[in-house]
Amino acid sequence: MPARIIQENPRAFENVAIDPVTLDIIENALRNARIEMDATLVRTAMSPGIREQGDAFPLIADPDGKMIVGQFGSFIDGFLKSYDGTLEDGDMIFLSDPYSCDGAISHSNDWLVLLPVFKDGRLLAWTAMFGHQSDIGGKVVGSMPIDAGSIFEEGVRIPPVKIWRKGEYNEDLVKLVMHQTRKPDWCQADLNAIIASCRVAARRVIEIADRFGDDVFISATQDLLKRNHRAMKALIAQAVAEEPVSFEDYVCDDGLGYGPYRIKCTMWREGDRVILDFEGTDPQSAASINFYLNENMFKMFFGIYMIMVFDPQILFNDGFYDLIEVRIPEGSLLKPKFPAALSGRTHALGRIFDILGGLLGQKTPEFLNAAGFSSSPHLFYSGWDNRTGRDGEWFQLFQIGFGGIPGRPLGDGPDGHSLWPGFTNVPNEFLERYFPLRIERYETEPDSGGAGLHRGGNGIHMTYRFLADGQIAIHDDRWFVPPWGVNGGQPGKRARKILERADGSTEIIGNKVDEVKVQEGDQLHFITWGGGGWGDPLERDPAVVAREIREGLVSVDGARAYGVVADGTGAVEAEATARLRDTMRGQREPGQIFNFGPSIEELRQRCEEETGLAAPVQPVWRNRSMTEAMQ
Repeated sequence: MPARIIQENPRAFENVAIDPVTLDIIENALRNARIEMDATLVRTAMSPGIREQGDAFPLIADPDGKMIVGQFGSFIDGFLKSYDGTLEDGDMIFLSDPYSCDGAISHSNDWLVLLPVFKDGRLLAWTAMFGHQSDIGGKVVGSMPIDAGSIFEEGVRIPPVKIWRKGEYNEDLVKLVMHQTRKPDWCQADLNAIIASCRVAARRVIEIADRFGDDVFISATQDLLKRNHRAMKALIAQAVAEEPVSFEDYVCDDGLGYGPYRIKCTMWREGDRVILDFEGTDPQSAASINFYLNENMFKMFFGIYMIMVFDPQILFNDGFYDLIEVRIPEGSLLKPKFPAALSGRTHALGRIFDILGGLLGQKTPEFLNAAGFSSSPHLFYSGWDNRTGRDGEWFQLFQIGFGGIPGRPLGDGPDGHSLWPGFTNVPNEFLERYFPLRIERYETEPDSGGAGLHRGGNGIHMTYRFLADGQIAIHDDRWFVPPWGVNGGQPGKRARKILERADGSTEIIGNKVDEVKVQEGDQLHFITWGGGGWGDPLERDPAVVAREIREGLVSVDGARAYGVVADGTGAVEAEATARLRDTMRGQREPGQIFNFGPSIEELRQRCEEETGLAAPVQPVWRNRSMTEAMQ
């Protein structure tokens, strides 16, 4: 039974005509309210992941739960379908269990607050936000165990409960939840920050309605949804063909030695609607890399990608959802069955964006991006800080790193940038001030971006020197299957992690590891993947390559991938460059839209030699529920 909303005022909102100026004012007022939510959050949260990096996602929605402004799509639809209680003025919902909200949030580290906004006895809007908590208990520090066999190993699971009921705060509930975490001070502050952000937005919504009238406000939100619907309808007709196209990519491994895991999607258009079918995606993993993909969330991903590529001026919202049908097989990596573990879902989440690019670009390759969204690298470091004045206090760091963004039709991919545009890095000064470590190196990794007319963004080489004994964990991907290039561009280089011990020994460690012991003086070289290149690298201006040599973005040897001969100062040898480019053009085969690099089997054969790590073993499923798996 869906949620029951109790409204003292039964009068329905009236649909009224909105002039363009009023619509523009209300639209921008809502934008500003969303920005104020972010500002409130970062000023009151404590954990580095939220306070410094912005790992939180706000929204403001209409009474039906459709997002008007936000970033990650609406979380409210999944909640409303699953919650069997009542909602009234003064209530606020708190939850974190993906299985209790149809995947509206995708792992238990994300704490979600939902605030129904009532005015004069009627539900006027929703404000909501979720943020990633650095620790929610469970078997490992950070609550994201790679080897988890079920969600029960990943920390506290919060079903939809009322943290505020008719204006009264449920203090006992909060005490119970905080008792499960290793960092209750951070979690309490972050939860309060999320609540405050939702209340700020609720006040702004009421102020807008007070100024213009409730009916005008509601009608304006519906006009914004309809405008987005019209725009997306035109984009779908332009970019999606009736003939099906398919694309597949891989999550490299599961951290237990098995992989890669295939994600496949087929897309076609039926009239005005686009169908996205994930038949052919591998079954769910026994480890934690499963991604419980909410259909509406994927619709938002699709819409964001379409808008950012084809028409960035559109304000994206939920107005276009009826134009998209998403089919995800039960029991697959993207629709795992309870109680599958979910904490490592980031890799599949990132890969979804690469797959969208591969699908949409097949009809219009001039708009095609290369691969490189790929993942969201995580580092965890924890232990007891015995430095002078620290008194052996417990510390734990959760930090999100960045890889290379793919080469694009309009230019190079940014170096070392986040999958989510709103994310920022944790300042090195903050890390060194609050944690027992020193950042020895933080710079771009030369040549890691795939060569192309437009270069893929380079990954990051970050070196941590640990100043206290402890343990680390790493979550990353794109170490086995490289980010592909397009339209003649080359694949980006793969991620790698190197642990340099204080005793002088060196070891290559995996990109999905838990509880690796480190000692004072050890150094970790955390090197992320680069984005794939776009377009023919032999068409890149040699002067640009020369400048990048001087800037440390491309090496002298790496310049030869562009057919450029130069010395260490970046001085280009023009005649030698012309000869090399002529030779390279004569030797290469006719171009394909996609350059995936070596096949999976070739990657397996060369894996240990190229990466220093054993190749993942192809997983075998006894009970594969999808048609292809049973053939």
